[in-house]
Amino acid sequence: MEIPPVAERRELSCDVLVVGGGTAGTMAAITAAEHGASVLLLEKAHVRHSGALAMGMDGVNNAVIPGKATPEDYVAEITRANDGVVNQRTVHQTATRGFAMVKRLERYGVKFEKDEHGEYAVRRVHRSGSYVLPMPEGKDVKKVLYRVLRQRSIREKVQIENRVMPVRVLTSGGRAVGAVGFDTRSGEFVTVSAKAVILATGASGRLGLPASGYLYGTYENPTNAGDGHAMAYHAGAELSGIECFQINPLIKDYNGPACAYVANPFGGYQVNAEGTRFVDCDYWSGQMMAEVKREIDSARGPIYLKLTHLPDETLTSLEGILHTTERPTRGTFHAGRGHDYRTHDVEMHISEIGLCGGHSASGVWVDENARTTVPGLYAAGDLACVPHNYMIGAFVFGDLAGADASANLGERAALPEDQIRAAHELIYRPLRNPGGPPQPQVEYKLRRFVNDYVAPPKTRAKLDIAVETFTRMEAEIAAMGARTPHELMRCAEVTFIRDCAEMAARSSLTRTESRWGLYHDRADLPERDDASWMYHLNLRRRDDGAMEFVKRPVAPYLVPVDGFAVPEPGEPVVLAPEPSAAPAAARAGGPARPVGEARPIGRSPRLLELQRLAETGPGVAAIAPYLDDPDPKVRRAAVATLTEVAPDGVGGALAAALGDAHGSVRRAAATALRELVEVLPATDALRAGLAPALGSRDALVRAAVLDVLRALRLGSPDVFGGALHDADHRVRIQAVRGLVAHDAADALGRAADDPSREVRVAVAHGLGTVGDPAAAGTLGRLLADGDALVRAAALEAAAGIGCPPPLDDAALAALHDPAWQVRAGAARGLAAAPADVASGALAKALDDPHLDVRKAAVLSLAAFRDVPEVASALDRARSDPDADVRAHARHALADAGAAAEVRAASSGQ
Repeated sequence: MEIPPVAERRELSCDVLVVGGGTAGTMAAITAAEHGASVLLLEKAHVRHSGALAMGMDGVNNAVIPGKATPEDYVAEITRANDGVVNQRTVHQTATRGFAMVKRLERYGVKFEKDEHGEYAVRRVHRSGSYVLPMPEGKDVKKVLYRVLRQRSIREKVQIENRVMPVRVLTSGGRAVGAVGFDTRSGEFVTVSAKAVILATGASGRLGLPASGYLYGTYENPTNAGDGHAMAYHAGAELSGIECFQINPLIKDYNGPACAYVANPFGGYQVNAEGTRFVDCDYWSGQMMAEVKREIDSARGPIYLKLTHLPDETLTSLEGILHTTERPTRGTFHAGRGHDYRTHDVEMHISEIGLCGGHSASGVWVDENARTTVPGLYAAGDLACVPHNYMIGAFVFGDLAGADASANLGERAALPEDQIRAAHELIYRPLRNPGGPPQPQVEYKLRRFVNDYVAPPKTRAKLDIAVETFTRMEAEIAAMGARTPHELMRCAEVTFIRDCAEMAARSSLTRTESRWGLYHDRADLPERDDASWMYHLNLRRRDDGAMEFVKRPVAPYLVPVDGFAVPEPGEPVVLAPEPSAAPAAARAGGPARPVGEARPIGRSPRLLELQRLAETGPGVAAIAPYLDDPDPKVRRAAVATLTEVAPDGVGGALAAALGDAHGSVRRAAATALRELVEVLPATDALRAGLAPALGSRDALVRAAVLDVLRALRLGSPDVFGGALHDADHRVRIQAVRGLVAHDAADALGRAADDPSREVRVAVAHGLGTVGDPAAAGTLGRLLADGDALVRAAALEAAAGIGCPPPLDDAALAALHDPAWQVRAGAARGLAAAPADVASGALAKALDDPHLDVRKAAVLSLAAFRDVPEVASALDRARSDPDADVRAHARHALADAGAAAEVRAASSGQ
């Protein structure tokens, strides 16, 4: 095809422009029309079958139905699932408006499951909260919405332009005034003048590369390539949480969800290869995915959705949903492998990474009315940063966007010709080089780099390579060739994917902590740092083309949540950019090297100097100038050199670096001190050097100092006792360890009521290690704790002080506790009780349904192996289905036999 001149274009106009005809976009268009606005709905495919919803929906994951759940409970759950970093006002909209949306959808003809009394059949899938509402005819939801969209009252107000793909939002005077794109069938150039723009383009699902290597074999709808993310970014809007990836459980070798939300209410559940449930967290979150990945990677993998234990009628009902609503090809997939739910559990794996507000916490920053930071620009659905929004949230925010946009229309403005020309170049440049690299090859390479260097677990080294690679690939992407409008569409999508990849890499570099479980797992910074990062990390494009980051304070909670302390209200903090200028590509309109991470690896000559210096075995004095360099990368490299060389005086130099202004340098020094602790001299000078860092604003630094002071025996009970009042639980845990090192049982007891479960568990274990019988009273208090893990730890600790009365009676009773962790703790604690008290109960515990309880029982029974009843029980345990139980039983009996031989020999003499 020929490149059309910029002036030859189809010019459209409207009050409200909606980009994307999926879940949120359709609802936004309907609502805006109902409010009297003229609406233009652009869809690069066809609204009849576009968006993720057209693939089918088996149920609502977040239905807050009166009498079944409360908005406050739901908001608290989402806050916990997102490690506290959430704008509760946005989540509250979904929680409070979701029920009305369910009723509205019912009026449209969408079916939700109800019981015999006409009540909504809400199910509990996770351990807390009943929010799942099945949809028996979920495969037809998009048909229903399209039908509403085509009703005369709506059709008169809504103009649908199918096969038109926008590539840029146009702005004038800082306000969104339209969009520019092209027809994906004819190649015609298209501009739109609008008084408000709503982006509803879905998740960035085509970011990571699926395990199959097939570009379009993604968990999310593969047409969702991050279009809206890129358009919002280039329009100047802020995006948030882009380091918080979406990763989902799915069927192995099939691009579909495992559908636990459907199967679990029917009695299915996830198991490892040993048939054991392994997921501990209560709600869908990155922590859950971390547990799933850990199990898959372990010797207990693979993992399965267990269904074979269910009756045939239940499986038939499941097939009726899973093989029609979610993925019509799912039944064919299983049949092709000769698998049936009656004979085969479903192997599961994890998906490629993506960006999605609906299942994670990333997207365009919006307020409770779906407004972005650019006036006149809105975002809704999986594109918007409203954590765990799911389908109902997409409908709610589509409705909010449509209502607010139609009520706050701007003045019609002249479209900016410079932006139109830039978009024209972006769209049609592949036609100038038809023999250039084809889109599939370039996209495959780009997304393979995403898998290699951006997918978790993340490290600075890999992310640095990613940023350098994505910047370099701008030129390769610009050289792609195309001959048809369809190929132009695919080439434009690759530019969106690249933008999202760079944003993801730079955001992951900037948030120097781990948070959200697997979603942002920094292997080089494995701890969560609430002191520094209980903030939203937003990014935006500056006028000069550079990407900059903004730390936005978490707004005061509407619903208080235990365990999360919101920082004092404050102004957003713009992270200072590097002094170097943005690359030429950024000045031309592409994303630039960011703020704080600007130069490619090894660019600074000082880094090369340090590398050469390290080969000479330098002393602290030679490295000291680099520790004072203005560039934090150089200072961090100097810390690495000190760690590698470990010259005399290294402890003092590293202690001084704990006060560095840059967090990455401070943490590098803290890590180095822990790494070198065995070779550091325990001197008064080092103690004095470390002391100031106990007051550091960085919790990781404070925790590291306590750890080093304990390891080197340089800390006093007063120092550790004082740290029990620290605001960060990780510091308090190190304080507990320090007190244990001093056998300070009394001081430990003061932390038994700590608000953090982890601290209370550490206290319990610590008391068991100290072994002071006087701690029985404190352990008794912990046995009454509301948390099962704390009770379990206290029971286990009872062994350390001889399990005296009344702890022995408490342990015997706890062998019948509903929580297996408590039963296991009780079994371990009884190891120190008299044989006549414990042996019979422990022998019965060998029949416990949970393997960890049986393992704990067999280990404790080894102390009573001379008791005939115990020996008989251990002999039975040698045939236990769990290998650990069998092995410990064999060892206990072997030791008993050896002891008997010794006794026999002694009596013979």
